[in-house]
Amino acid sequence: MSTVYALLFIVATLVMLIGLVRKIVQYAKTPAPLKIPTTPAPVTQTGVVLRMFREVVFFESLFKSTKWTWIFSWMFHMGLFAVLARHLRYFMDPVPLPIQLLQPIGKYAAFAMVAGLVGLLVRRIFVDRVRYISAPSDYLWLLMLMVIGLSGLMMTFVVHTDVVMVKQFFDGLFTFSGGALPMDFALLVHLLLVAVLMLLLPFSKLLHIPGVFFSPSRNQVDNPREKRHLAPWAKKLEES
Repeated sequence: MSTVYALLFIVATLVMLIGLVRKIVQYAKTPAPLKIPTTPAPVTQTGVVLRMFREVVFFESLFKSTKWTWIFSWMFHMGLFAVLARHLRYFMDPVPLPIQLLQPIGKYAAFAMVAGLVGLLVRRIFVDRVRYISAPSDYLWLLMLMVIGLSGLMMTFVVHTDVVMVKQFFDGLFTFSGGALPMDFALLVHLLLVAVLMLLLPFSKLLHIPGVFFSPSRNQVDNPREKRHLAPWAKKLEES
């Protein structure tokens, strides 16, 4: 079983990394022929960077749009960030001090993550306009992330999985020295769903993670009067 999971995570990691790099390159090469920043927009590049920071960290536009969705979405994303930061200890030796200090925060941030997911799922079910535009995959993503979070909480607070063996297993993946996984049901479910998430990420709506940085409505300076916006392909036509 440990060998199966090792092969699964190697394949999942390669698929995720190659898929994400491919998509990022595609986003970077996609022409943006129009100046379309969502107004009111910053008129300097520094302002664009600050706006993007507020959007990525605080979900500024979502906060202005709907407070309830913002609350649940921010809880989920910030909880997920803390949980992922806590999980870095499984891939580092020695563990850096900032990651050590995050351990108690990440331990309880999983509750915020799951609570945010529950709120987003309830919103999709009971808000008519959201339910109307929801596809089956939208529900499946939320449910899968909830099971990942709940299984992680179970390992932390109920069954107490041997994390030393888990760390040795993932260290073995990098050094190709092998390692055994604890045969805990919660751990096996948790890791299986994480691997599925990694495999599907480059082909799903989760591509908004890198995609937000390439959104013309967010990353453009609002200066159409001061500077003519000319896409590279249009420059070639003009020169010819």
